[in-house]
Amino acid sequence: MTRRLAFICPLGALALLACGGSPSGPPAAGDSLRLQLVASGLSSPVYLSAPPGDTERLFIVEQAGRIRIVPHGQQQPLATPFLDISNRVLSGGEEGLLSVAFHPAYATNHYFYVDYTHSNAASDTVYTVIERYTVSADSNIADSATHKLILRITQPQPVSLYPNHKGGLVMFGPDGMFYIGMGDGGSGGDPQNRAQNPDSLLGKLLRIDVDGGDPYAIPTANPFKNGGGAPEIWALGLRNPWRYAFDAPSGLLYIADVGQNTWEEVDVEPMNTAGLNYGWRIMEGAHCYNPNPCSSSGLVLPAVEYDHSNGDCAVIGGFVYRGTRSPSLVGQYFYSDLCGGWLRSFTFAGGGVATRTLWTPNISLSSPTSFGQDANGELYVLSGNGTVYRIAQ
Repeated sequence: MTRRLAFICPLGALALLACGGSPSGPPAAGDSLRLQLVASGLSSPVYLSAPPGDTERLFIVEQAGRIRIVPHGQQQPLATPFLDISNRVLSGGEEGLLSVAFHPAYATNHYFYVDYTHSNAASDTVYTVIERYTVSADSNIADSATHKLILRITQPQPVSLYPNHKGGLVMFGPDGMFYIGMGDGGSGGDPQNRAQNPDSLLGKLLRIDVDGGDPYAIPTANPFKNGGGAPEIWALGLRNPWRYAFDAPSGLLYIADVGQNTWEEVDVEPMNTAGLNYGWRIMEGAHCYNPNPCSSSGLVLPAVEYDHSNGDCAVIGGFVYRGTRSPSLVGQYFYSDLCGGWLRSFTFAGGGVATRTLWTPNISLSSPTSFGQDANGELYVLSGNGTVYRIAQ
């Protein structure tokens, strides 16, 4: 299946302006947007989440290896971290404790999962580690002794040449399966072509069943379950899917894949479609990379892309807004850029992008690192300066 750069809009110049221009052009200017400060005093926050049904707390991941709890309305995190595994985490650059995912049945089994990088200095080896933990009798503190290894993936060596592209997001999908975003392992241009290699877990979106086996089982629908590649793979051809998101009401999966030198992209496809190839390193965005010229046959092309001409550098993917505080934002997928610091959104309908908006927030974003979503569907944007803001209109 090949996704073309779709743009659904009535013909005519005025209509085109109202819809925000082409998918790779500048979006239309939108109304003002309020960014409400909800947390400060954090150290390099990189992700935010909350257990299902928990409307009183925000769980914020700090890159160095801690998860902090910020009760709604308090702004400052609790003094004692929910989890502190900084002694096991290799942190810096694109490495560290990168995300947390709460089990859908967290209220009864108290399980949550983390994704972090770990270094074995003796062998000059870095691993992506996926572990499960259990909360203690105190609901604000996890029991660090309960760690259970789910998956460990060896990153390319030597470390000095491959320090980046670790992916980092773990998440339960609406299907109850556990998803892991993996970058291509780093360096430049994916020199070993790992993203296109079905036997490598790098440059992929993985999908496993953490309830059906020990430590996991392979879901029936996975494309390589019966051979032809690593059975954990759900999708391939990704460079560094730092953030992705499921939107259950629409049945869509959004993947923000960080580009190489020129193009950033957001891909949108049905979440139940297995074995999609998102193109890297054959293509960067909708453009041939290696080889050049190339064929895009069988590749998913981005729904939205943008280049680095205005100082942008790395797409920061968010979520589709499904909260209740700002009804006018419902259905908008929000995203940003690490260097650009702007806030944009688009809507997706009928197989293509319907509208694109460049928002004007009340304050400037400084190095946005991630978006987050709470149990009510409200969206947040995290800043590298240690602050977290709720998006509202």
